[in-house]
Amino acid sequence: MSQVPIHDTPILGMATRPRVSKAIEYGNTANFWVEYPSGLMDLTRSQHLTASAVEPSLVSSTQLDIPVTGDRTIRVDKSKAAAVIIDMQNFFLHPELRVHKTGLECVDPLLKVIGPLRKQGVKILWVNWGLTDQELKTIPPAAVRGFMKGGFGGFGTELPGNFGRLLMRNARNAELYGPLQEEYLKGQKEGTDVWIHKNRMGGIWGHQTALDLYLKENGITTLFFGGVNADQCVSGTFIDAYFQGYDCVMVEDITATTSPAGGLENVLYNAANSQGFVTNTSNIISASS
Repeated sequence: MSQVPIHDTPILGMATRPRVSKAIEYGNTANFWVEYPSGLMDLTRSQHLTASAVEPSLVSSTQLDIPVTGDRTIRVDKSKAAAVIIDMQNFFLHPELRVHKTGLECVDPLLKVIGPLRKQGVKILWVNWGLTDQELKTIPPAAVRGFMKGGFGGFGTELPGNFGRLLMRNARNAELYGPLQEEYLKGQKEGTDVWIHKNRMGGIWGHQTALDLYLKENGITTLFFGGVNADQCVSGTFIDAYFQGYDCVMVEDITATTSPAGGLENVLYNAANSQGFVTNTSNIISASS
């Protein structure tokens, strides 16, 4: 009988691999996780692995324990966590501009999870396309071409109706879709929600983007991702964040794409198996109650 080599593609079994037999610390002195045999992944960076390897108790006033796929539970520091909601804008969701059934299905669970996260002190970051005329001059050709059809349209061009110029700041098509815009304005007034413009598919694509600056200035280390499209702007930002050392958690039921079958599945597979974790809004709401 042939056996799989011990070092063969280690990510393949990651989501269902057995729990560790003894506690282990990953990372370095300043930036570390600790995994325990119970399935707990402590991402708080609050306590190094001790000689006794005793699992620390949850400090409910400052921490959350959230189940994730792969028979694990992540422990996060509420003050260092943020939800990163990407491109839930009229241009991508409004029925007058496109058909995005799965994207629209994300609206209700997103609305339901925002309140519990706010109550726990987790910031809600709405990360959206929002271009200026100056930025139109610097966008690379591949990005420009990707938003044109048959050589027509593209960034900054006028859309039908009163939707304004394509993905330009303050245009109606760049506003959040339907009730999400109202929800953002409510959170902005309460000081829990922040709107962050981006000018590429990835929100942390270069040096000192608006999103990365906000995260660093506010000491945020753990990110809960959702939005559209899963395999484009969401995964682009997710991978950017993973490369830069953030704790990345994809929230499955608030993430969607218009791509063919396999697009979303591939994103979730890699998120859970090599880049971070996958959970859902029910797990977050239960942990927050």
